[in-house]
Amino acid sequence: MNESEGQKRPVSGVIKWFDAARGFGFLAVDDGSSDVLLHANVLRNFGQSSVADGARVEVIAQNTSRGMQAVEVLSIEPPAAPGAAPPIADLDGTAPEDLERLPLLPARVKWFDKAKGFGFANIFSQKGDVFLHIEVLRHCGFADLTVGEAIALRVVEGRRGLMAAQVIAWDRVTGGDEADSDPSGESHTHKPRLVVGGA
Repeated sequence: MNESEGQKRPVSGVIKWFDAARGFGFLAVDDGSSDVLLHANVLRNFGQSSVADGARVEVIAQNTSRGMQAVEVLSIEPPAAPGAAPPIADLDGTAPEDLERLPLLPARVKWFDKAKGFGFANIFSQKGDVFLHIEVLRHCGFADLTVGEAIALRVVEGRRGLMAAQVIAWDRVTGGDEADSDPSGESHTHKPRLVVGGA
């Protein structure tokens, strides 16, 4: 074991690629040093099963005999979106500040097919499915979702029913304050209709 092996340090950079099926990916470090291996188990400890290519990530990395490996994820920022365009057309006309006022609703993934580009989730204590679109996931920093994964959703009423406008890993929702917040009671005149929670 050489002197530097085992040393840990915080590093940040951008996800080059991450393959949830293979269980790992790589982070291109900002300072140009060698890439950092990001294993799926380390990512799951942060509360996500995947991360989108291009997402900005900060990790604690450890030098090993096989190179730098992430041992803890500190933060994930979704990939920079070109312009201020919403991830899908269904969200046109919905201001980001209106979405941010919506409560985070606890949900589980019913199923998601990355190849098809969509899936569905169920909000706890509510009937019916919530549509999940791959572009909304990418916009929120995910590349994929697994069946049964716990997530928090901000939901709108789209042209074809309830759909997720924002997806957050449940483990990242701290204290539950947002999920329990009361709706403002304000009327929203634009489409799609904003959904403020269950009955």
